[in-house]
Amino acid sequence: MIDFAAIARAEVAREPFQFFAAPEVLKAADLAAIAADFPDIRKPGVYPLSALTYGPAFARLVDDIRSREMEDVMAEMYGVDLSDKPLMITVRGQAQEKDGRIHTDTEAKFVTCLLYLNETWDQGEGRLRLLRRPDDLSDYVAEIPPDGGVLASFLRADNSWHGHEPVKGQRRYVMFNWMTSSDALERELGRHRFSATVKKLNPFA
Repeated sequence: MIDFAAIARAEVAREPFQFFAAPEVLKAADLAAIAADFPDIRKPGVYPLSALTYGPAFARLVDDIRSREMEDVMAEMYGVDLSDKPLMITVRGQAQEKDGRIHTDTEAKFVTCLLYLNETWDQGEGRLRLLRRPDDLSDYVAEIPPDGGVLASFLRADNSWHGHEPVKGQRRYVMFNWMTSSDALERELGRHRFSATVKKLNPFA
């Protein structure tokens, strides 16, 4: 389902941190099937797979993300060894206005990937910006629209600042991260599972 060759063709920027964007890593027919089988997410937040139900096309996408091919191509892109790094997969379906605040990602994340599953993104807001500094969303080195089939990725660093202008409503992606350790993975998943449970129990969360 995922076009790993399309990922391998992307050019990795080295400054101010390592990142790349690969378009069209999913065919239009696959995007449509994934959209039909996407988890029913009605609230903002990031959800672990264990908190979601979804159809077979989305399950095939998850299998590709978990595959050795994905690990190998990402390791090659950044020139790193991912064989001892556990993989975490989470999903977002809805955005809220506070999302997109400038941050670097937690130190527990080694590599971050965002595979967007929206239709063509015509809005000016909600476009991922990779930044030169931690205090200015307009000072960006790259701006990536969250169009369906776009894969955005970066190697986490102390200066891997990123964010986007506020947007509210549907904004779909699968985020997958190679984590620094199994303990880090369990801590992050535990936090996401707790948040998902609160949202399920409290309709106003």
